[in-house]
Amino acid sequence: MIGSSVAPFGYPHGGLGRNPDLPPGERLRVLLVEDDEGDAFLVGELLSETGAAIDLAVAASLNQARQRIGGVDCVLLDLGLPDAQGLDGLRQVLGMSQRAAVCVLTGRSDEHLGVAAVAEGAQDYLVKGQVDGVLLARSLRYAVERKRADENTRRLREVELRQAESARLERGLLPQPLMDTDQVAVHTFYRPGRHAALIGGDFYDVVQTTPDRVDLIVGDVCGHGVDEAALGVELRVAWRALVLAGVPDDEVLPALEQVLMSERRLQEIFATVATARLDLDANRATVRLAGHPPPLLLTGGRVAPVPAPGGLLLGVRPRRPVAYELELAEKDWSLLMYTDGLIEGRVGAGDDRLDVTGLGGLLGEPATGRVPLPDLPAWLVGRAEEINGGPLADDVAMLLVSRGRGR
Repeated sequence: MIGSSVAPFGYPHGGLGRNPDLPPGERLRVLLVEDDEGDAFLVGELLSETGAAIDLAVAASLNQARQRIGGVDCVLLDLGLPDAQGLDGLRQVLGMSQRAAVCVLTGRSDEHLGVAAVAEGAQDYLVKGQVDGVLLARSLRYAVERKRADENTRRLREVELRQAESARLERGLLPQPLMDTDQVAVHTFYRPGRHAALIGGDFYDVVQTTPDRVDLIVGDVCGHGVDEAALGVELRVAWRALVLAGVPDDEVLPALEQVLMSERRLQEIFATVATARLDLDANRATVRLAGHPPPLLLTGGRVAPVPAPGGLLLGVRPRRPVAYELELAEKDWSLLMYTDGLIEGRVGAGDDRLDVTGLGGLLGEPATGRVPLPDLPAWLVGRAEEINGGPLADDVAMLLVSRGRGR
């Protein structure tokens, strides 16, 4: 029997030692789990004869293997061990290390176990007595490469699933406006921040309930990731349902806050929203803010933030937002609603942010008047990134609703 005196990656019976001429990254670290000392010696000799760049360690039981499996590239496993028999030992080894490839050793009469082992998750199997050194070394390297290929395929599949999930969530966060009027035009925009392409909780929606009434919302759930995006979808869908159901205007955001507080996974999660109800016949808008930056009004060649009360964040301390009535005296106007990712970029080398004032300054630039309204949101993001010196850190969602010439 081979005892615990065998040092990891230093075979003591004339087998393999480290080759100082080869970089560590080009060598395979193999753990042989074999309780027969003669078979273990033979494996070492076979590999030694080939001059393969393989460092070999031996464990005589699964208990010893558990202590030595860290950092191993491949496990060469005998299916007949004192503390595990057959596929049970394989399952334990697979559970010990998700990273290492596994190649099993079977006897001539147990070759069917090798096939079953591959079905269980092993990368290959070898039959004792039918293997020379070249075949053994090649099988170990192929097993490692197959394991890496399997891992790459798995990671690629995970990325594809995350992308598909993000696409579904994005469709839920950013729906098509539900309107058929030609009295106003709505231009939408969304761009994720630089958070490794993670979708955030920014959302918007537009719903027309009567020929002369259009409701709009832009919101932002704090944080980034699937949970925040899913919560944003819930809030947007809830808002649309409340508006379509004819819930009184003053009750919509309190009801939305109840949804947020019941569905969030942590009490620290909050959201900011800005809503606007357009009365097209009266050429007037009712704006409500819950901790959200104010919309900007473009009209008569001027740009100004809507002076609506800021209100409290949804999910912090329930409080009914105060409505602000905005008289739209001109026939040509645009109302820009956005999330704070647009205004949180830096201005210059210091810590100053673009903020609402800076955004108003961008909209007031002479070049802005030459930008077509459908392209204006993307142009604003481009200018904000130029001033920031790089991509904006947070997601940006925008609604630009325009009447007449729009400014």
